[in-house]
Amino acid sequence: MKTFFRNSSLILVSAILICFIFPAEAAAGYEIPGVCQVQADTGNAYAVKTLDYGYENNTYFSLRDMAMVLRETDKAFSLDIAKNTVSLNPGNTYTPVGEENVLWVDDLNPDISLRRNEFKVKEETVYYYTLIMKLPSGYYDCFMMAADLAMILDVNISVPYAGFLQIHTQESFCISPDYLEQAGYFYGVNSVLVGDATTGEIYYKYQSDIPCPIASTSKLMTCLLVMDAIATGQITLSEQVTVSDAVRLLSTSADGVIPLETGAQITVQELLLGALLPSSNECALCLAEAVAGSEEAFVQMMNQKALDLGLSQTVFYNCHGLPFYTEDSVPSKLQNRMSAEDMFRLVSYLLKVYPQITDITSLEKATLESLDLEVRNTNPLLHNMPEVTGLKTGTTNKAGACLVTSLVADDGVMNHDLVVIVLGTEDSIERGRVSGLLARYALQVFYTGREEPEAGADTRIPGNLPTNAEAAVDWILRTAKKR
Repeated sequence: MKTFFRNSSLILVSAILICFIFPAEAAAGYEIPGVCQVQADTGNAYAVKTLDYGYENNTYFSLRDMAMVLRETDKAFSLDIAKNTVSLNPGNTYTPVGEENVLWVDDLNPDISLRRNEFKVKEETVYYYTLIMKLPSGYYDCFMMAADLAMILDVNISVPYAGFLQIHTQESFCISPDYLEQAGYFYGVNSVLVGDATTGEIYYKYQSDIPCPIASTSKLMTCLLVMDAIATGQITLSEQVTVSDAVRLLSTSADGVIPLETGAQITVQELLLGALLPSSNECALCLAEAVAGSEEAFVQMMNQKALDLGLSQTVFYNCHGLPFYTEDSVPSKLQNRMSAEDMFRLVSYLLKVYPQITDITSLEKATLESLDLEVRNTNPLLHNMPEVTGLKTGTTNKAGACLVTSLVADDGVMNHDLVVIVLGTEDSIERGRVSGLLARYALQVFYTGREEPEAGADTRIPGNLPTNAEAAVDWILRTAKKR
Protein backbone atom coordinates (compact mmCIF):
# COMPACT_ATOMS: atom_id res chain seq x y z
CA MET A 1 0.00 0.00 0.00
CA LYS A 2 2.82 2.38 0.89
CA THR A 3 4.50 1.84 -2.50
CA PHE A 4 1.18 2.28 -4.30
CA PHE A 5 0.51 5.66 -2.76
CA ARG A 6 4.06 6.87 -3.35
CA ASN A 7 3.87 5.98 -7.07
CA SER A 8 0.35 7.31 -7.53
CA SER A 9 1.18 10.50 -5.68
CA LEU A 10 4.22 11.19 -7.81
CA ILE A 11 2.02 10.72 -10.85
CA LEU A 12 -0.51 13.32 -9.75
CA VAL A 13 1.70 15.85 -8.00
CA SER A 14 3.38 17.15 -11.13
CA ALA A 15 0.04 17.44 -12.90
CA ILE A 16 -1.42 19.47 -10.05
CA LEU A 17 1.63 21.70 -9.90
CA ILE A 18 1.26 22.45 -13.60
CA CYS A 19 -1.95 24.15 -12.52
CA PHE A 20 -0.61 25.74 -9.34
CA ILE A 21 2.83 27.31 -9.11
CA PHE A 22 3.35 30.46 -7.13
CA PRO A 23 4.69 33.26 -9.35
CA ALA A 24 8.10 34.84 -8.96
CA GLU A 25 7.04 37.96 -10.83
CA ALA A 26 4.06 40.26 -10.90
CA ALA A 27 0.96 38.91 -12.60
CA ALA A 28 0.56 39.35 -16.31
CA GLY A 29 -2.58 41.26 -17.19
CA TYR A 30 -3.85 38.75 -19.68
CA GLU A 31 -4.37 35.07 -20.38
CA ILE A 32 -1.33 33.38 -21.93
CA PRO A 33 -2.30 30.94 -24.71
CA GLY A 34 -0.30 27.74 -25.02
CA VAL A 35 -0.53 24.11 -26.04
CA CYS A 36 0.07 20.76 -24.32
CA GLN A 37 0.25 17.27 -25.78
CA VAL A 38 -2.27 15.04 -23.99
CA GLN A 39 -2.60 11.28 -24.29
CA ALA A 40 -5.15 8.92 -22.75
CA ASP A 41 -3.46 5.68 -21.72
CA THR A 42 -1.71 4.39 -24.88
CA GLY A 43 -3.95 6.12 -27.40
CA ASN A 44 -3.05 8.91 -29.76
CA ALA A 45 -1.58 12.13 -28.41
CA TYR A 46 -3.60 15.26 -29.12
CA ALA A 47 -2.68 18.92 -29.07
CA VAL A 48 -4.76 20.54 -26.33
CA LYS A 49 -5.05 24.31 -26.10
CA THR A 50 -4.23 25.85 -22.73
CA LEU A 51 -4.55 29.22 -21.04
CA ASP A 52 -2.19 30.29 -18.27
CA TYR A 53 -4.31 32.67 -16.24
CA GLY A 54 -2.23 35.67 -15.20
CA TYR A 55 0.87 33.61 -14.35
CA GLU A 56 2.95 31.11 -16.25
CA ASN A 57 2.07 27.50 -15.27
CA ASN A 58 -1.29 28.56 -13.82
CA THR A 59 -2.73 26.38 -16.54
CA TYR A 60 -6.32 25.76 -17.65
CA PHE A 61 -7.07 23.16 -20.35
CA SER A 62 -9.64 23.27 -23.17
CA LEU A 63 -12.55 21.00 -22.28
CA ARG A 64 -13.47 20.49 -25.94
CA ASP A 65 -9.93 19.37 -26.73
CA MET A 66 -9.87 17.10 -23.68
CA ALA A 67 -13.22 15.62 -24.72
CA MET A 68 -11.64 14.53 -28.00
CA VAL A 69 -8.70 12.93 -26.16
CA LEU A 70 -11.11 10.83 -24.07
CA ARG A 71 -13.75 10.29 -26.75
CA GLU A 72 -12.87 6.63 -27.40
CA THR A 73 -12.31 5.69 -23.73
CA ASP A 74 -14.65 4.70 -20.91
CA LYS A 75 -14.11 8.19 -19.45
CA ALA A 76 -15.72 9.94 -22.42
CA PHE A 77 -18.00 12.88 -21.73
CA SER A 78 -20.31 15.17 -23.66
CA LEU A 79 -20.32 18.96 -23.43
CA ASP A 80 -22.81 21.76 -23.83
CA ILE A 81 -21.13 25.15 -23.42
CA ALA A 82 -22.82 28.54 -23.63
CA LYS A 83 -21.63 32.06 -22.78
CA ASN A 84 -21.74 31.56 -19.00
CA THR A 85 -22.79 27.94 -18.55
CA VAL A 86 -21.27 24.48 -18.92
CA SER A 87 -22.95 21.08 -18.83
CA LEU A 88 -20.66 18.03 -18.68
CA ASN A 89 -22.09 14.50 -18.79
CA PRO A 90 -19.66 11.61 -18.15
CA GLY A 91 -20.40 8.45 -20.11
CA ASN A 92 -21.87 10.27 -23.09
CA THR A 93 -20.22 10.57 -26.50
CA TYR A 94 -18.81 13.97 -27.37
CA THR A 95 -19.99 15.58 -30.62
CA PRO A 96 -17.18 17.63 -32.23
CA VAL A 97 -17.84 21.20 -33.37
CA GLY A 98 -14.87 21.31 -35.75
CA GLU A 99 -12.34 23.43 -33.83
CA GLU A 100 -10.99 20.84 -31.41
CA ASN A 101 -7.23 20.28 -31.12
CA VAL A 102 -6.49 23.19 -33.47
CA LEU A 103 -3.57 25.41 -32.46
CA TRP A 104 -4.05 29.02 -31.38
CA VAL A 105 -3.87 31.82 -33.92
CA ASP A 106 -0.44 33.41 -33.47
CA ASP A 107 -1.62 36.93 -32.65
CA LEU A 108 -4.44 35.86 -30.34
CA ASN A 109 -4.47 37.52 -26.92
CA PRO A 110 -7.57 36.26 -25.08
CA ASP A 111 -9.21 38.76 -22.78
CA ILE A 112 -11.55 36.67 -20.65
CA SER A 113 -12.00 36.43 -16.90
CA LEU A 114 -11.70 33.52 -14.50
CA ARG A 115 -14.99 33.15 -12.70
CA ARG A 116 -17.34 30.63 -11.18
CA ASN A 117 -19.44 30.05 -14.25
CA GLU A 118 -22.56 27.95 -13.89
CA PHE A 119 -21.27 24.39 -14.17
CA LYS A 120 -23.30 21.18 -14.09
CA VAL A 121 -22.16 17.56 -14.02
CA LYS A 122 -24.95 15.06 -14.71
CA GLU A 123 -27.38 17.98 -14.29
CA GLU A 124 -26.11 18.64 -10.76
CA THR A 125 -24.56 22.04 -10.02
CA VAL A 126 -20.89 21.98 -9.01
CA TYR A 127 -18.56 24.85 -8.08
CA TYR A 128 -15.36 25.21 -10.10
CA TYR A 129 -13.60 28.29 -11.42
CA THR A 130 -13.38 28.26 -15.21
CA LEU A 131 -12.67 30.42 -18.25
CA ILE A 132 -15.22 30.52 -21.10
CA MET A 133 -14.37 32.04 -24.47
CA LYS A 134 -16.08 32.29 -27.83
CA LEU A 135 -14.45 30.44 -30.72
CA PRO A 136 -14.22 31.90 -34.26
CA SER A 137 -17.00 29.55 -35.36
CA GLY A 138 -19.39 31.02 -32.77
CA TYR A 139 -19.22 28.02 -30.46
CA TYR A 140 -17.93 28.44 -26.91
CA ASP A 141 -15.11 26.57 -25.21
CA CYS A 142 -14.44 26.20 -21.49
CA PHE A 143 -11.02 25.98 -19.84
CA MET A 144 -10.55 24.32 -16.47
CA MET A 145 -7.67 22.92 -14.41
CA ALA A 146 -6.51 19.37 -15.10
CA ALA A 147 -6.83 18.34 -11.44
CA ASP A 148 -10.44 19.55 -11.30
CA LEU A 149 -11.35 17.56 -14.41
CA ALA A 150 -9.50 14.52 -13.02
CA MET A 151 -11.60 14.68 -9.84
CA ILE A 152 -14.84 14.97 -11.82
CA LEU A 153 -13.97 11.98 -14.02
CA ASP A 154 -12.11 10.06 -11.26
CA VAL A 155 -8.96 9.48 -13.33
CA ASN A 156 -5.29 9.81 -12.49
CA ILE A 157 -2.94 12.09 -14.43
CA SER A 158 0.81 12.42 -14.81
CA VAL A 159 3.38 14.63 -16.53
CA PRO A 160 6.11 12.37 -17.94
CA TYR A 161 7.96 15.43 -19.26
CA ALA A 162 7.34 19.13 -19.86
CA GLY A 163 4.52 19.87 -22.25
CA PHE A 164 3.02 16.36 -22.09
CA LEU A 165 0.08 15.20 -19.98
CA GLN A 166 -0.89 11.55 -19.55
CA ILE A 167 -4.42 10.55 -18.49
CA HIS A 168 -4.68 7.14 -16.83
CA THR A 169 -8.34 6.24 -17.27
CA GLN A 170 -8.03 2.91 -15.43
CA GLU A 171 -6.63 4.50 -12.27
CA SER A 172 -8.75 6.37 -9.74
CA PHE A 173 -7.85 9.89 -8.70
CA CYS A 174 -5.17 9.70 -6.01
CA ILE A 175 -3.38 12.35 -3.98
CA SER A 176 -0.57 12.60 -1.41
CA PRO A 177 -0.26 15.87 0.55
CA ASP A 178 3.26 14.84 1.68
CA TYR A 179 4.51 15.08 -1.89
CA LEU A 180 2.53 18.24 -2.51
CA GLU A 181 4.20 19.77 0.54
CA GLN A 182 7.64 18.77 -0.73
CA ALA A 183 6.82 20.43 -4.04
CA GLY A 184 5.79 23.67 -2.32
CA TYR A 185 2.04 23.40 -2.82
CA PHE A 186 1.22 24.59 0.71
CA TYR A 187 3.78 27.41 0.90
CA GLY A 188 1.05 30.01 0.42
CA VAL A 189 -1.21 28.51 3.13
CA ASN A 190 -0.99 29.31 6.85
CA SER A 191 -1.82 25.80 8.05
CA VAL A 192 -3.56 22.58 7.08
CA LEU A 193 -4.87 19.53 8.94
CA VAL A 194 -6.75 16.42 7.80
CA GLY A 195 -8.10 13.82 10.22
CA ASP A 196 -10.86 11.62 11.57
CA ALA A 197 -12.77 13.54 14.26
CA THR A 198 -14.46 10.36 15.45
CA THR A 199 -11.23 8.60 16.38
CA GLY A 200 -8.87 11.56 16.72
CA GLU A 201 -6.48 10.15 14.11
CA ILE A 202 -4.57 12.73 12.07
CA TYR A 203 -3.98 11.88 8.41
CA TYR A 204 -1.87 14.91 7.53
CA LYS A 205 -0.83 18.23 9.04
CA TYR A 206 1.20 21.22 7.93
CA GLN A 207 2.16 24.03 10.34
CA SER A 208 -0.81 22.85 12.39
CA ASP A 209 0.50 24.02 15.77
CA ILE A 210 0.94 27.67 14.78
CA PRO A 211 -1.89 30.03 15.82
CA CYS A 212 -3.19 32.23 13.02
CA PRO A 213 -6.27 34.41 12.37
CA ILE A 214 -9.38 32.31 11.70
CA ALA A 215 -11.95 34.91 10.56
CA SER A 216 -15.56 33.63 10.50
CA THR A 217 -14.64 30.06 11.38
CA SER A 218 -14.79 31.63 14.87
CA LYS A 219 -18.56 31.19 14.59
CA LEU A 220 -18.10 27.46 15.26
CA MET A 221 -17.24 28.32 18.87
CA THR A 222 -20.14 30.78 18.99
CA CYS A 223 -22.54 28.08 17.84
CA LEU A 224 -21.05 25.57 20.30
CA LEU A 225 -21.90 27.90 23.20
CA VAL A 226 -25.38 28.47 21.79
CA MET A 227 -25.89 24.69 21.61
CA ASP A 228 -24.70 24.43 25.21
CA ALA A 229 -27.29 27.05 26.21
CA ILE A 230 -30.00 25.11 24.40
CA ALA A 231 -28.91 21.83 26.03
CA THR A 232 -29.17 23.35 29.53
CA GLY A 233 -32.59 24.89 28.81
CA GLN A 234 -31.36 28.47 28.98
CA ILE A 235 -32.78 29.18 25.52
CA THR A 236 -34.73 27.23 22.89
CA LEU A 237 -34.47 27.03 19.11
CA SER A 238 -37.94 28.55 18.73
CA GLU A 239 -37.29 31.37 21.18
CA GLN A 240 -37.70 34.87 19.75
CA VAL A 241 -34.67 37.16 20.13
CA THR A 242 -34.97 40.95 19.95
CA VAL A 243 -32.50 42.74 17.68
CA SER A 244 -30.43 45.35 19.55
CA ASP A 245 -28.99 48.66 18.31
CA ALA A 246 -25.52 47.10 18.24
CA VAL A 247 -26.77 44.30 15.98
CA ARG A 248 -28.48 46.80 13.69
CA LEU A 249 -25.31 48.89 13.41
CA LEU A 250 -23.26 45.83 12.45
CA SER A 251 -25.96 44.84 9.98
CA THR A 252 -25.74 48.21 8.21
CA SER A 253 -21.93 48.29 8.20
CA ALA A 254 -19.63 47.20 5.39
CA ASP A 255 -19.48 43.78 7.07
CA GLY A 256 -23.25 43.37 7.26
CA VAL A 257 -24.77 40.31 5.61
CA ILE A 258 -28.44 40.20 6.64
CA PRO A 259 -30.54 43.36 7.19
CA LEU A 260 -31.78 43.44 10.80
CA GLU A 261 -33.72 46.34 12.35
CA THR A 262 -33.70 47.34 16.02
CA GLY A 263 -36.61 45.75 17.84
CA ALA A 264 -37.22 43.08 15.21
CA GLN A 265 -37.88 39.51 16.40
CA ILE A 266 -36.00 36.52 14.99
CA THR A 267 -35.75 32.96 16.31
CA VAL A 268 -32.60 31.28 17.62
CA GLN A 269 -32.97 28.67 14.87
CA GLU A 270 -32.96 31.37 12.19
CA LEU A 271 -30.00 33.11 13.80
CA LEU A 272 -28.04 29.84 13.69
CA LEU A 273 -28.95 29.44 10.02
CA GLY A 274 -27.83 32.99 9.34
CA ALA A 275 -24.54 32.63 11.21
CA LEU A 276 -23.57 29.28 9.69
CA LEU A 277 -24.78 29.50 6.07
CA PRO A 278 -24.17 33.04 4.72
CA SER A 279 -21.81 33.75 7.67
CA SER A 280 -23.89 36.62 9.07
CA ASN A 281 -21.86 38.61 11.60
CA GLU A 282 -24.97 40.32 12.94
CA CYS A 283 -26.66 36.95 13.56
CA ALA A 284 -23.62 35.81 15.54
CA LEU A 285 -23.73 39.00 17.63
CA CYS A 286 -27.47 38.58 18.23
CA LEU A 287 -26.86 35.01 19.46
CA ALA A 288 -24.05 36.16 21.75
CA GLU A 289 -26.28 38.79 23.35
CA ALA A 290 -29.12 36.27 23.73
CA VAL A 291 -26.88 33.84 25.61
CA ALA A 292 -24.69 36.15 27.70
CA GLY A 293 -26.44 39.53 27.69
CA SER A 294 -23.51 41.25 25.97
CA GLU A 295 -20.77 40.40 23.51
CA GLU A 296 -18.09 41.13 26.12
CA ALA A 297 -19.54 38.55 28.51
CA PHE A 298 -19.96 36.07 25.68
CA VAL A 299 -16.32 36.44 24.60
CA GLN A 300 -15.28 35.58 28.16
CA MET A 301 -17.35 32.43 27.82
CA MET A 302 -15.65 31.64 24.49
CA ASN A 303 -12.18 31.92 25.98
CA GLN A 304 -13.18 29.90 29.06
CA LYS A 305 -14.62 27.17 26.83
CA ALA A 306 -11.36 27.16 24.89
CA LEU A 307 -9.47 26.57 28.15
CA ASP A 308 -11.90 23.82 29.16
CA LEU A 309 -11.31 22.04 25.85
CA GLY A 310 -7.54 22.37 26.11
CA LEU A 311 -7.21 24.80 23.21
CA SER A 312 -3.83 26.22 24.17
CA GLN A 313 -3.23 28.19 20.96
CA THR A 314 -6.56 30.04 20.91
CA VAL A 315 -7.80 33.51 21.78
CA PHE A 316 -11.10 35.22 20.97
CA TYR A 317 -11.79 38.95 20.85
CA ASN A 318 -15.33 38.80 19.45
CA CYS A 319 -18.07 36.36 18.50
CA HIS A 320 -17.87 36.60 14.70
CA GLY A 321 -14.22 36.82 13.64
CA LEU A 322 -14.07 40.34 12.20
CA PRO A 323 -11.05 42.53 13.04
CA PHE A 324 -11.26 43.92 16.59
CA TYR A 325 -9.93 47.40 17.35
CA THR A 326 -8.73 48.38 20.82
CA GLU A 327 -9.75 51.70 22.41
CA ASP A 328 -6.22 53.14 22.48
CA SER A 329 -5.52 56.53 20.92
CA VAL A 330 -3.66 54.57 18.27
CA PRO A 331 -5.85 51.43 18.22
CA SER A 332 -4.44 47.97 17.70
CA LYS A 333 -6.16 45.72 15.19
CA LEU A 334 -6.65 42.26 16.69
CA GLN A 335 -8.23 39.11 15.28
CA ASN A 336 -9.40 35.82 16.76
CA ARG A 337 -6.60 33.29 16.52
CA MET A 338 -6.37 29.51 16.67
CA SER A 339 -4.06 26.76 15.49
CA ALA A 340 -5.32 24.08 13.10
CA GLU A 341 -4.80 21.50 15.86
CA ASP A 342 -6.99 23.52 18.23
CA MET A 343 -9.60 23.88 15.49
CA PHE A 344 -9.55 20.10 15.06
CA ARG A 345 -10.13 19.63 18.80
CA LEU A 346 -12.97 22.15 18.74
CA VAL A 347 -14.65 20.61 15.70
CA SER A 348 -14.20 17.05 17.02
CA TYR A 349 -15.89 18.05 20.27
CA LEU A 350 -18.69 19.91 18.47
CA LEU A 351 -19.45 17.00 16.15
CA LYS A 352 -19.39 14.45 18.98
CA VAL A 353 -21.58 16.37 21.43
CA TYR A 354 -23.87 18.15 18.94
CA PRO A 355 -23.84 16.13 15.70
CA GLN A 356 -27.11 17.84 14.74
CA ILE A 357 -25.05 20.89 13.80
CA THR A 358 -24.54 19.28 10.38
CA ASP A 359 -28.32 19.36 9.85
CA ILE A 360 -27.72 23.08 9.31
CA THR A 361 -24.24 23.16 7.79
CA SER A 362 -25.14 20.56 5.14
CA LEU A 363 -27.91 22.77 3.75
CA GLU A 364 -27.16 24.51 0.46
CA LYS A 365 -29.81 27.14 1.23
CA ALA A 366 -32.55 27.94 3.72
CA THR A 367 -35.33 30.45 4.27
CA LEU A 368 -35.45 32.76 7.30
CA GLU A 369 -39.22 32.95 7.74
CA SER A 370 -39.14 35.95 10.09
CA LEU A 371 -37.42 38.01 7.40
CA ASP A 372 -38.87 36.24 4.35
CA LEU A 373 -35.28 35.91 3.16
CA GLU A 374 -33.47 33.04 1.45
CA VAL A 375 -29.84 32.54 2.49
CA ARG A 376 -27.21 30.36 0.81
CA ASN A 377 -24.31 28.35 2.18
CA THR A 378 -20.86 29.78 1.40
CA ASN A 379 -19.18 26.33 1.42
CA PRO A 380 -18.41 25.41 -2.24
CA LEU A 381 -17.58 21.75 -1.52
CA LEU A 382 -21.21 20.98 -0.65
CA HIS A 383 -21.88 21.07 -4.39
CA ASN A 384 -18.86 19.03 -5.48
CA MET A 385 -18.81 16.12 -3.04
CA PRO A 386 -21.91 14.32 -1.69
CA GLU A 387 -19.99 13.28 1.46
CA VAL A 388 -19.54 16.89 2.62
CA THR A 389 -21.70 17.92 5.62
CA GLY A 390 -20.21 21.34 6.49
CA LEU A 391 -18.82 23.23 8.25
CA LYS A 392 -17.69 26.88 7.94
CA THR A 393 -15.92 29.39 5.72
CA GLY A 394 -14.11 32.53 6.84
CA THR A 395 -12.28 35.44 5.23
CA THR A 396 -10.51 38.61 6.34
CA ASN A 397 -7.51 40.39 4.84
CA LYS A 398 -5.25 39.12 7.63
CA ALA A 399 -6.71 35.61 7.94
CA GLY A 400 -6.92 35.05 4.22
CA ALA A 401 -9.54 32.59 3.00
CA CYS A 402 -10.26 29.74 5.46
CA LEU A 403 -12.46 26.67 5.26
CA VAL A 404 -13.27 23.98 7.82
CA THR A 405 -14.83 21.01 6.01
CA SER A 406 -16.57 17.98 7.51
CA LEU A 407 -17.33 14.80 5.58
CA VAL A 408 -19.20 11.66 6.55
CA ALA A 409 -17.65 8.25 5.86
CA ASP A 410 -18.98 4.77 6.71
CA ASP A 411 -16.66 1.93 7.76
CA GLY A 412 -19.48 -0.62 7.65
CA VAL A 413 -20.11 -0.41 11.38
CA MET A 414 -20.60 3.30 12.00
CA ASN A 415 -20.29 6.72 10.42
CA HIS A 416 -17.13 8.75 10.92
CA ASP A 417 -16.76 12.52 10.69
CA LEU A 418 -13.68 13.37 8.65
CA VAL A 419 -12.40 16.94 8.95
CA VAL A 420 -10.28 19.09 6.63
CA ILE A 421 -8.96 22.39 8.00
CA VAL A 422 -7.40 24.90 5.62
CA LEU A 423 -6.40 28.26 7.10
CA GLY A 424 -4.96 31.29 5.34
CA THR A 425 -5.11 30.70 1.59
CA GLU A 426 -4.69 33.58 -0.84
CA ASP A 427 -8.32 33.71 -2.00
CA SER A 428 -11.56 31.72 -2.20
CA ILE A 429 -10.43 30.03 -5.42
CA GLU A 430 -7.35 28.58 -3.76
CA ARG A 431 -9.31 27.80 -0.58
CA GLY A 432 -11.78 25.65 -2.49
CA ARG A 433 -9.10 23.94 -4.56
CA VAL A 434 -6.83 23.02 -1.63
CA SER A 435 -9.81 21.91 0.49
CA GLY A 436 -11.22 19.84 -2.36
CA LEU A 437 -7.95 17.98 -2.90
CA LEU A 438 -7.54 17.29 0.81
CA ALA A 439 -11.16 16.20 1.17
CA ARG A 440 -10.57 13.62 -1.55
CA TYR A 441 -7.42 12.58 0.30
CA ALA A 442 -9.38 12.16 3.55
CA LEU A 443 -11.81 9.76 1.87
CA GLN A 444 -8.93 8.00 0.11
CA VAL A 445 -7.15 7.33 3.40
CA PHE A 446 -10.33 6.30 5.21
CA TYR A 447 -11.36 3.73 2.61
CA THR A 448 -8.02 2.46 1.27
CA GLY A 449 -5.40 3.25 3.91
CA ARG A 450 -2.27 5.37 3.80
CA GLU A 451 1.46 5.21 4.21
CA GLU A 452 2.64 4.18 7.66
CA PRO A 453 3.94 7.11 9.73
CA GLU A 454 7.61 7.27 10.62
CA ALA A 455 8.66 5.62 13.85
CA GLY A 456 7.87 7.79 16.84
CA ALA A 457 5.50 10.08 14.95
CA ASP A 458 2.40 11.15 16.89
CA THR A 459 -0.65 10.73 14.67
CA ARG A 460 -3.38 11.25 17.21
CA ILE A 461 -4.67 14.38 18.89
CA PRO A 462 -6.69 13.35 21.96
CA GLY A 463 -9.96 15.24 22.19
CA ASN A 464 -11.74 16.06 25.43
CA LEU A 465 -14.39 13.57 26.45
CA PRO A 466 -18.02 14.71 26.09
CA THR A 467 -19.32 16.44 29.20
CA ASN A 468 -22.68 14.70 29.46
CA ALA A 469 -23.18 11.04 30.32
CA GLU A 470 -25.18 10.06 27.24
CA ALA A 471 -22.59 11.50 24.86
CA ALA A 472 -19.77 9.88 26.84
CA VAL A 473 -21.36 6.43 26.66
CA ASP A 474 -21.95 6.88 22.93
CA TRP A 475 -18.30 7.86 22.43
CA ILE A 476 -17.07 4.80 24.35
CA LEU A 477 -19.32 2.44 22.38
CA ARG A 478 -18.27 3.88 19.04
CA THR A 479 -14.58 3.66 19.97
CA ALA A 480 -15.01 0.06 21.10
CA LYS A 481 -16.76 -0.87 17.84
CA LYS A 482 -13.97 0.72 15.83
CA ARG A 483 -11.33 -1.30 17.72
